[in-house]
Amino acid sequence: MRARTLLTRPANREGQGTGFFSRGRELCYSCPALPCPLLVFLAAAALLSASLPAAAQQFQPKTIQFKGDPEYSGQELLAAAGLKAGVVLTSAEMTGHSKLLMDSGVFSNVTYKFDGQDLIFQLTPADRLYPIRLENLPLAPGKDLDAKLHDRLPLYHGKVPPQGSLLDAVGSVLQEMLAAQGIQATLTATPFGVQSAHQVTAMNFSIATPPVRVGAIQLQGVSPAMQAKVKPVADRAVGTPFDTENASANLEHAFQSFYADAGYAAVKVHAARSGDPVVSPAAIDIPFSVTIEEGRLYNLGSIHLPPGAQVTQADIDKLTGSQPGAPSKGAALRTIWFTIASRYKSRGYLDCAVTPHPQFDEAAGTVSYTVDIAPGPVYHLAFVKFENVSDQVRSLLMRSWQMLPGDPFDENYVSTFLIRVQKDQPALQQALAGIRITYDVHADPQTHEVNCVIRLEKIH
Repeated sequence: MRARTLLTRPANREGQGTGFFSRGRELCYSCPALPCPLLVFLAAAALLSASLPAAAQQFQPKTIQFKGDPEYSGQELLAAAGLKAGVVLTSAEMTGHSKLLMDSGVFSNVTYKFDGQDLIFQLTPADRLYPIRLENLPLAPGKDLDAKLHDRLPLYHGKVPPQGSLLDAVGSVLQEMLAAQGIQATLTATPFGVQSAHQVTAMNFSIATPPVRVGAIQLQGVSPAMQAKVKPVADRAVGTPFDTENASANLEHAFQSFYADAGYAAVKVHAARSGDPVVSPAAIDIPFSVTIEEGRLYNLGSIHLPPGAQVTQADIDKLTGSQPGAPSKGAALRTIWFTIASRYKSRGYLDCAVTPHPQFDEAAGTVSYTVDIAPGPVYHLAFVKFENVSDQVRSLLMRSWQMLPGDPFDENYVSTFLIRVQKDQPALQQALAGIRITYDVHADPQTHEVNCVIRLEKIH
């Protein structure tokens, strides 16, 4: 909710004045003793008659200046304040123009001063402005969209305040752009960010109703032998929620994974919007074109690990479960990359990244992989807590818990702990009968410490 505002405009004898506009508390004055009603009436009448000429007095500033926020040019600020050079203004109009700047939400404070010659606005930038994020709007985010918004809204420099007239105006312009495509929809603007950290990173614009979906998919480049096999992949994608930033990438990943699982290790997929949205009362469907370069089938060559890797070549050979020369199957390869990452994460390397680099031997028809492993820092357990249990059960659990504060954190140990401990202790198995077990793990990327909370709840 926007705060109430206080406006003061003291004027001096020469007709000079100052103005102040900021968000603050409404001031209220009271008198300890009530005067004669007649005296109050006469005094009020005198004040009103004395103020009328001053309120109507007009001034023509030689210059209009803006200070305090170099992010915006003078022309942008003039346009945002609804001002023009050489304009004749009353004191009330000066206040009204400063209010336009304040209401934008871009500034936390706006003051103005007219010294008989120059009208000077002093601006204090707002503490936080955020980039915009389009959740499911069929518009292309980026420089072109930002330029179009700036043309209409001079204070838009790629960011908006969490509230204010600029935020509202951006939503209105986006709504007009959608209407030009035949889409009549009401937009909502909400903070977007990392919920667990209560951190806002953008202001998110979305269409609530009707739902926006992936529409018809036109496939290109699919060989006759793969037509029937690929069709179910496309059918599953049609009707899924449309995501402005990720819809194309999601489609590419779906088809790439399908082909990789079939042994087409060098497949290339490009997905892009195709044609106008199909609008109906039930949904807004966004059609796509997906172009596929299948390449050829490859057999698996060798997998090369870096020196000192936590996984041995024998582990890799066991995971492949086949002799060299077998078809390169994406599912088997993903299992290998996942196993490598899991081995590191079980030793506290929670940020471990595994990146395979394929090398193709066209003459032999094989693909080999060189694997890069970036372990990252080691995370350590800070504390573990059991919730919703009796003191007796908590004591039994803590006696069995072996990962101590300061030890490298192993999430696999957490996920399997209660299964293992019930096998070893019949008393716990009986106490935990009919109990649903969940756990939360919070890893701090700054301190590299992990807090673990295990909850036990009865199943009703």
